[in-house]
Formats: sequence, structure tokens, C-alpha cells
Amino acid sequence: MIKLQTQRSSRWSYLVHLVFSVVMGLGQTCLAEEGMWTLDHFPAQEVKRRYGFAPDAQWLETTRMSSVRLARGCSGSFVSPQGLVQTNHHCAESCLQGLSGLSGKNYFNLGFYAQDLSLEAKCPDVEVNQLIGVTDVTDTINAATTGKSGKEYIDAKNGAVAVLEKDCSGSADTIRCEVVALYSGGQYQLYKYRKYKDVRLVFAPEMAIAFFGGDPDNFEFPRYDLDVSYMRVYDQEKPLDTSTNFFPYAAKDIQAGELTFVTGHPGSTQRQSTYAQLAYQRDLRLPTWVQYSKRFHDELVNYRSRGAEEQLRAQSAVFGLENSMKALKGELKALKDSSIMAEKLESEKAFREKVANDPKLSAEVGGALDGIAKAYQHTPVELRKLMVVDGSYSGVSRIFNVALVLCRHATESTKPNDQRYEGYSDTEFSSVKDSVLATTEPMYADLEKVKLRLWLQLLHEVDTDHQFLGGLDQGQITQFADDLVDKSQLMNRDVRMELLDPAKLAASTDSLIQFAKKLDPNFRAVHEDYQKTFAGPAEKFAEQLAKARFAIEGTSTYPDATFTLRITYGSVQGYQQNNEEVSPFTTIAGLFKHATGIDPFKLPDSWIQAQSTLNMSQPVNFVTTNDIVGGNSGSPVIHPNGITGKPEVVGLIFDGNIQSLGGNFGYDIRDNRAVAVNIGFLREALAKVYHADRLLNELNGK
Repeated sequence: MIKLQTQRSSRWSYLVHLVFSVVMGLGQTCLAEEGMWTLDHFPAQEVKRRYGFAPDAQWLETTRMSSVRLARGCSGSFVSPQGLVQTNHHCAESCLQGLSGLSGKNYFNLGFYAQDLSLEAKCPDVEVNQLIGVTDVTDTINAATTGKSGKEYIDAKNGAVAVLEKDCSGSADTIRCEVVALYSGGQYQLYKYRKYKDVRLVFAPEMAIAFFGGDPDNFEFPRYDLDVSYMRVYDQEKPLDTSTNFFPYAAKDIQAGELTFVTGHPGSTQRQSTYAQLAYQRDLRLPTWVQYSKRFHDELVNYRSRGAEEQLRAQSAVFGLENSMKALKGELKALKDSSIMAEKLESEKAFREKVANDPKLSAEVGGALDGIAKAYQHTPVELRKLMVVDGSYSGVSRIFNVALVLCRHATESTKPNDQRYEGYSDTEFSSVKDSVLATTEPMYADLEKVKLRLWLQLLHEVDTDHQFLGGLDQGQITQFADDLVDKSQLMNRDVRMELLDPAKLAASTDSLIQFAKKLDPNFRAVHEDYQKTFAGPAEKFAEQLAKARFAIEGTSTYPDATFTLRITYGSVQGYQQNNEEVSPFTTIAGLFKHATGIDPFKLPDSWIQAQSTLNMSQPVNFVTTNDIVGGNSGSPVIHPNGITGKPEVVGLIFDGNIQSLGGNFGYDIRDNRAVAVNIGFLREALAKVYHADRLLNELNGK
């Protein structure tokens, strides 16, 4: 659920100007605190005007080198000279699960602490990225796509991207390169990362305190969570030397009203979308996604109820779906706020009038809005088919997805790098390969049968012309899914490794490999039709608008989020909710008052035992006006040292409040808040609950 106030005309007013007012020459002024800025175009003077402090080039360079990305979708930061990374507990989930599987001990629920450097446990399949360079490649992409449209446009762009990324990374296993579209294609940049894969777990608390309050408190405030983990990056079997680029812990807690910065990797936003694009989200995509997510959730809950082992196996997926559904419903409710859509429609009406009276503008972008609207005229049936075959729900069945990836890899690896199917270039497939071979997410036959059965049911529903499953009857799906899993060996990692060899894949008689081979040509046809009728035209027209806007506005505003490094500024502030003032801080006293002894409000025994030693007035979590979205999990909250001005950690982002769920489409300083763990609470917990003296001394610079 999301609680939005009824009057929102000012909340979304900036959206009126995002694309169209700039093209009309009216300009755009971002609201205070709004914006996920690239570090090279941060509005330092605006921050100085408001807060009396302006980050200089060296400050921002330190910030860049001290911030890291976890390749699976989170942020983090170096917080000591010895490669220590601070992030969230939920961002270390795959590491905790992998180590649990190897040791037989449930570290995800019970927590983990390495009392000695030699006991730090290597995380299976965890990758940390550090940004080391950015190059503008706009001219290269534009040269490749000029004069092209539809699928030809997509193929040309993907081919150019593959060449750029391959040339950048070369054969080095320690480099990752990604071409990123900023300003909806107004600018393209090549991001170069140092890739670290020797990452070892140092500390994680129990799940019960990391996610205290569970789904009922998720995206809510007040909160009382210790959502933290510490991992260490190693280089050549030694802790990475980060003595010149880390954020030290501040000596004191942050106070209300003080300036805060957040660095991290926000995943994606749609603040530059057109009315047609937002209407598509509101009327088709989001409702369908919520519906499918609920069906998947219900299936897993039923599976979980079979017993303790099943509950453990499904725990992570159920949590992920509950988190996803709450976020999706919040986004949907935000889009149903009539003022958002009404103001967007009004801005486009003004834009059309401006274009009609300007021959040059008409020639450049005159048909763009109508072109985008036409591309987004999907029927519900077409959308569901796309989501199940080639979109959000194509990966519901992990074991089938592995089979499909292996089949496509065998086909695509024989082609030139710039002519391969999307996702299978040399640089892209390195991540896909990690997923196929992952040991952190073990597959269980009974659970895979549940997932495959659900996905086949979804596929059957969209298979109106028997394109995929032939004459398979709905009542035959359960047995069909069971047989596919029982006769497959893909749950064995060694088998998956062997099948990366195209020759062995070609000779394989594995049931799921054969099934994937049968479906792949038809799936590719769906994808090709999507590129031809939807993605290609939509991207081309959106890029026309973006280039017109970017030509006038340049980098004076921020681009939509792209899971690349950004920085935001704000301050510690409470807000009004239901006509009541919400304090920006919660305390340990509030934590124990909130604890009922019943899940998800049940504290771990370690906290009950330590209760009498704890400072009850110590702040636990706090909120800031920093503009964040999903992907910022694990981001540091930093504050300039009062004497040196150097950046210091004062908190750890782990969530947003319920009002922040509309942040995908806009920002409202009145009640959109980022939620963070207070470093004083981290110190208190490490010292008095976990007695993690070695870690605490490192964080305190001793």
C-alpha cells in the first residue's frame, strides 16, 4: 500500500517540463534535493548556496573511487584502508546462501562473523565493480544508427555497443565495460569498471534484525532494522589496498537538518517518459506484472507450507516477490494519481502547438509523440505473450532459462561478436555465464517443478495459436513439467559447465535442452517482432525527443537512472503523514517497544541477552531527503567532516518510505524519504551485541 495525499499538483509539476518545455525553450529547473546526478555534472554551487558547502573535484574523485557496485543490483562503499565494503544484508543474500549451502549452516538466518582475517569466507558468485573511467561515445553510436529504423536500428546499435565494449575490456577478466544511454539516448557513455570477484564475507547479522518488521514494515517508516553486511575485496589473495579511496566512519552521529550526500547506483527511473509510455505502464504492464507476481507468490507460499525444508528453500524468493509486489503496487497507485497524467497530457498539448508553429522543430521531432504512442498500442494478449516469452516473466523457471541460455550460447558463439542475439556478445555473456553456473542459488527438483509448471501455465495461456506447446492440454501441464525436470541433468553444475561447449550441447539428449531447442525459434520470432514493431520505433522516436532536449539543455539537468554511479544531496528531515509529524529518527528503545516476540517482530536471542547493556536513546534508523530508488540499497550516506570537509560515512541506505514508491516517475521533497541505518547503531550493535571488536576497531580506524 502507498499513502499519497490527494493534492499533487506541485508534486509532479516538474514533469510538465522534463522533455517538452525544454524543447519549447522554457527550460527546466529541478526542485531542491531532486536529482540523481552524474559526478562530472554535479550542481556543487547549488549545494553551496543552500548548505554552505561545495564539493570540489578532489572530493568528487574520492567519492567516485570509494563507491562500488555489486553486479547483482546493489550499491556499496569502501569503509576502511583494507578493502572493507559496507552494504546491506539483503545485498549479501547470494553470498550468505552460497556459504550456507557449502557449510550446512544457515548463515542467512543465523548471521556470520569472522573473528580473524583468515576466517573471512569467500563468497561464491559475488562481483564488485569500481568505476575507473568514463568515455563519451555518442558520435560512434549515432554514426552506426543514422538513417536506420525498427529492427535495423536496434541491430545497428547493439552491434556498435558490442564492438565498443569488447575493445574496451579486451581479454582482461578484471575489466567490465558497458555502454550506457543517458538522457534517453541524447548521450552515450562507455563506463569502464575494475571487476573484483574475490569477495569475502566478514560480518552479517541475523535475518530477524536485518529485516525486523518483515513485509508489514517494508517501505515504511518508522523502521528498526540493522540491514548491514561487511565484505572484503581481495586482490592476489590479499586485502585490496584502498588506503587512498575509502569513506571513514564519522566520529559522531548525524543530526537533524544536517547536509547528507548519497552515492550509489540507482537502477532505473521513467521521469522522462511520455504520456503514452506512462499510460502503457498504468493500464497494461504494471497491472499484469502485479497479477503474475501474485500467482507466483501464491504458488511458492503453497510450496513453502509443505515443511521446514521447503520453507527454507522458498524463503528468499517469497521475500523478493513480496518486496516486488509492494513496490509495483506503489508505482501503480502513483500513476493513477490523476494530476500526473493530466499534467503530462497538458504539456504534450503545448508541445504539439509549439511544433506546429516551428518548421525546424517540426522537421526534427514533429512525429515523435505520435510515433511513440503508436508503438505502445499493445493489446493485453500481446503484452502477456511478450512478458512470458521475452520479458519480465520469461525467467520464472530457472532450470528452463538455463537450458535456453545454453542453447542460444551454442548458436550465437559461432557468429561475429557484433552480429549476435541481444545479450550474447562477449562482454554481455560473461555475466550470463556466471548466472548459469551459479552455486549460490542451488536448484531443487521439487521447487523447480513448481516454477516450471507455473511458467508453462502462463505460456499455455498466451499460446492461442498453439505456436509454442502444440496441442498440450492444460490438464497435462503438471505431468509434463515433472517429466522434463526428472529427465534433465541441468541441476548438476558440472553438466551445465560441459554444455557451454557447443559440440556437447549439439549432442545432448537432455529433456530440457531438447525442449528449449524446440521453443527457441518461435521465441526469437516474438523477440524480432517486438524489436520491429515496438522497441525499434519507440527507441528511435524517444531518441529524437531526447536529442532535441539535450541540444538545448545539455548536462544542466540529471539523466534518468541507469544503474550507474550517481550522487544526490539532501538533509536529515522528518515529514508529515496523516496530519502528524514523523520524527526523522527512531531509537533502540523504540525497537524493543516495537518487538512483540512474534515474527516478523521477534528479536534474535542475541539482542534480548544484550538489552540491559544497550543505550536506549541511540538512534537506530533515520530519514533524509536524498533522491533514491531501487539499486541504491547499500549506498553510503556521507557528510563532510566539519574540519577537513572530507567525506565521512554517517549512515547506510537500505530502503525508502511508502511515499518514495512514486520516485520512479517523480520526486516530492515534502514526504519522499530515503531510509538509512545510523552508524551509531552499527557501532552499538557490533560492540555490545556481537562483540565484533576486530571489525569495530577497523571501522574506527584503530
